[in-house]
Amino acid sequence: MEKRSFRKLGRDVGVVGLGAWQLGADWGEVSEADAHATLQAAVDAGVTFIDTADVYGDGRSEQIIGSFVKDRPGLTVFTKMGRRVAQEPENYRLDNFRAWTDRSRANLGVETLDLVQLHCPPTPVYSSDEVFDSLDTLVQEKRIAAYGVSVERVDEALTAIARPGVASVQIILNAFRLKPLERVLPAAAEAGVGIIARVPLASGLLSGRYDESTTFGADDHRNYNRHGEAFDVGETFSGVDFRVGLDAVSRLRPLVPAGATMAQFALRWIIDQPGLTVVIPGARNPEQARANAAAADLSPLPAETREMIAAVYDELIRPQVHDKW
Repeated sequence: MEKRSFRKLGRDVGVVGLGAWQLGADWGEVSEADAHATLQAAVDAGVTFIDTADVYGDGRSEQIIGSFVKDRPGLTVFTKMGRRVAQEPENYRLDNFRAWTDRSRANLGVETLDLVQLHCPPTPVYSSDEVFDSLDTLVQEKRIAAYGVSVERVDEALTAIARPGVASVQIILNAFRLKPLERVLPAAAEAGVGIIARVPLASGLLSGRYDESTTFGADDHRNYNRHGEAFDVGETFSGVDFRVGLDAVSRLRPLVPAGATMAQFALRWIIDQPGLTVVIPGARNPEQARANAAAADLSPLPAETREMIAAVYDELIRPQVHDKW
């Protein structure tokens, strides 16, 4: 698999990683054996970068990954912190950071965490010198090797990129979320900040597997968070109305190259974006993990295809999401 430089981590990573939200069983039940099989399939396919968070399954995802990577050197595991408490800026302080990272270190079975990101904190947190001084302290104490942020909005990303210690910005980027291309990716490239593309398939919409009759389980956020009932609605289908998303997918489907799936096409579009470091699709089984990794083997999409994707976005998606995030 193609590797790209994560400059502030001082290492290269495969351009397709693995998002492990699913392994915490927040999208429906996934057994530990199935989770290990999925991780193994991803690694065998060239994945070297695994994303998790302390809130995924309340630590279950971290624990499963920790047991998997114990005897597998060379993998980069990063986690996120901050969503297990009330989302108030005053909770983002050094004593909490120490407690949260100590818990993640124990879950993952490591002395030093490769990378820790603030997990979509309240917007004022990005402007707090105290917060970033505290993160620097965690690096000095060797609890973490580097830190970054996972964001909801472009302005949050740009504020974080201006911080010299920030190594990464994780942001929603897919064919239904083009706004980060305008300023975030260029600013990150100039600052040497890694860009991690999350929600790359718009919660599965861009997999092409859904239709108007598709239903989701009661424990699946695609059911219970469609209007932002539990967390930011942009996390579910990238904030796009489900029916509008289905219409957009039907318009994009004819653009998929022969021999590729709709999901691979959507991932290849992200890989092609200048300044992108790694994209982290989720997978619930080995077949999905292998198929996602194979997107890196596709040829770059031609310019006319990228233009048509942008046209679909401008007509159907932009009116819904562009000014919100």
